[in-house]
Amino acid sequence: MFQHILFPTDGEAPSRTALAQCVAFAKDCGARLTAVHVVAPFHVLSTSAEMLRDTPETYAAHSQARARVCLEQVAEAARAQGVVYETLVMEHDDPHEAIIEAAHSRHCDLIAMASHGRRGMRGMLMGSETQKVLTHSKLPVLVYR
Repeated sequence: MFQHILFPTDGEAPSRTALAQCVAFAKDCGARLTAVHVVAPFHVLSTSAEMLRDTPETYAAHSQARARVCLEQVAEAARAQGVVYETLVMEHDDPHEAIIEAAHSRHCDLIAMASHGRRGMRGMLMGSETQKVLTHSKLPVLVYR
């Protein structure tokens, strides 16, 4: 069936919930797993609180620390199930583009990701990375709700 699954994670509750299901699915398929965490690059002009209060160096350190925590969650789950895995941190302004690029560069045949379930005005304002991946990916996308 599938041999290599890309699992994007932001470490939030929906991603953590989807993680167990994705690892179990990878195990059932005999697939390996690549987990990716996308970090926004530092911008001097920004509306992000982290970028406004941090220096580029501090922001980078905080971003890398958060990425390590997110990806370690995946590593622990994969090790517990005996699933072969690798982790990846990417810096990109558009997470959905980074996710699609990672899937292609790592030769994945499935993207499995969580949906945060944003709807209505909140969904319009914040956007849905999952929806953008669904729209732009040429690979199959499995969405966990």
